[in-house]
Amino acid sequence: MNEYRPRRGTLGRRLSGEARERRRLRLRRHGRRAYIRSVYSLPSLATLGNAVSGFASMYVSTLDTGSRDPVAEYFAGRHFLVAAYLIFLSMVFDALDGRLARIARHTTDFGGQLDSLADAVSFGAAPAFLVLQLFHANHNDFSPLLGRLVWAMGALYVSCALLRLARFNVSNEHGEQHHFSFLGLPSPGAAGAVAALVLMQQDLAEHGATSVSDLCVWLLPLVVLGTGLLMVSAIRYPHLVNRYLRGKRSIRRLVAVLIALLALLVVHRYALCIGTLGYALWGVTSWLYVRVRYRGRRSGGS
Repeated sequence: MNEYRPRRGTLGRRLSGEARERRRLRLRRHGRRAYIRSVYSLPSLATLGNAVSGFASMYVSTLDTGSRDPVAEYFAGRHFLVAAYLIFLSMVFDALDGRLARIARHTTDFGGQLDSLADAVSFGAAPAFLVLQLFHANHNDFSPLLGRLVWAMGALYVSCALLRLARFNVSNEHGEQHHFSFLGLPSPGAAGAVAALVLMQQDLAEHGATSVSDLCVWLLPLVVLGTGLLMVSAIRYPHLVNRYLRGKRSIRRLVAVLIALLALLVVHRYALCIGTLGYALWGVTSWLYVRVRYRGRRSGGS
């Protein structure tokens, strides 16, 4: 019986071609999985950058002149200013990690827990520690009782930040549709208010406005106390980006955003201070306005 047998060279070329195609597809799938894993790691790296920036802020705030390290000596001359900027750098990383997670479509509970731990360092411990260092540097001759009181305000701020983050963890829901407002002042907003006031105080001190600079130093513990209590309050704060900057907006709002950006370019330290403190007081004034209006309606109806 005659049986068809393909030539050995043709069959070998066909098999080698199929093997090369399978190998190419396998490498492509492996490369795609490696790319996805690298994309998934970016949000966690941004979160760790948040924590490292907060830790660096605490370290820089303790630097003093006379170090043998040239980098440390460079930062020591303006260590409070650099420490405040590092807190804002933490805020940049905090905004990036959520954005990167949504771009990768990979939001997990692990990322949420890691984000809160990083926030506890950068927006809980770092601002309170910075204020304590600045207050001691400017008023090293105050009474021990006053020093303990300022320390207690800082400890209360850290405790409130931890409570705020724990409450956010147990009530957080994934998706931007759930993030149009916050219950209580967000921890980045509280840290921004403290760090921005430090920036303005340092700018006033550089330009010789000693009396106003000293007033800012005395106001710092009160701002720490107030923002700490606002973090654990039941006052609603809007998410500015999700609520006011997305979608179709009016020309008036566009002009307001443009003015804010120009103010940041011209006098960014003062603009940051006014903006962050205004946001912290926004919730309080809105709450008071609603309460007064509700009481007015009740009294008018009765």
